[in-house]
Amino acid sequence: MLTLMKSQDNPIYSPVVIDMVTVSAEYCLFLEKLSLSGTTRRKFLEQITRLLPLIYVKASLLPRLDDSGYFNLPITVSEDDYDEVRQSVWRLLKGDDEYLEVFTPDMQYSEGAMTHTISEDLADIYQDLKNFVAVFADRNEEAMNDAIVKVRENFCNYWGQCLVNVMRPLHDLLYTKAEDEEDADIADFS
Repeated sequence: MLTLMKSQDNPIYSPVVIDMVTVSAEYCLFLEKLSLSGTTRRKFLEQITRLLPLIYVKASLLPRLDDSGYFNLPITVSEDDYDEVRQSVWRLLKGDDEYLEVFTPDMQYSEGAMTHTISEDLADIYQDLKNFVAVFADRNEEAMNDAIVKVRENFCNYWGQCLVNVMRPLHDLLYTKAEDEEDADIADFS
């Protein structure tokens, strides 16, 4: 009973953290199964534009914890895993993977337009979230604590902005280009 009470008081078991682990695992699984699932471009866009805002909200609610000093957090995402996710997204988006980046500090030093790719941005987010989820699968409380610290830090400093930026082209693909394609398909049957 004492162990159970200790666990309930530990912030790593808070509903906010459990929600973050859950939505992160769902995001990772969705991207990992993308090439095998036969998901259509439209279904991909619908699902990813629903998952990303959830991830943003859950990450923004993570508690501020002190690092416990567990410095050996495992990195479970290999270069091949990362590339498989990136390639799966790229194949679905075909020629619509690149987008103009308008919100980046480096833009002031750039002589031309800066482009990013949806596939790489989603793979970057995947990499951090997959490593986060893997720590929770091992159930080492010190590591779980530090994984929360790390994923929150990376959210604040890197992939949170990346997530916000990639939502713009994904929204456009889903609600502008996809609707234009549907209108063209309807016109072909007339």
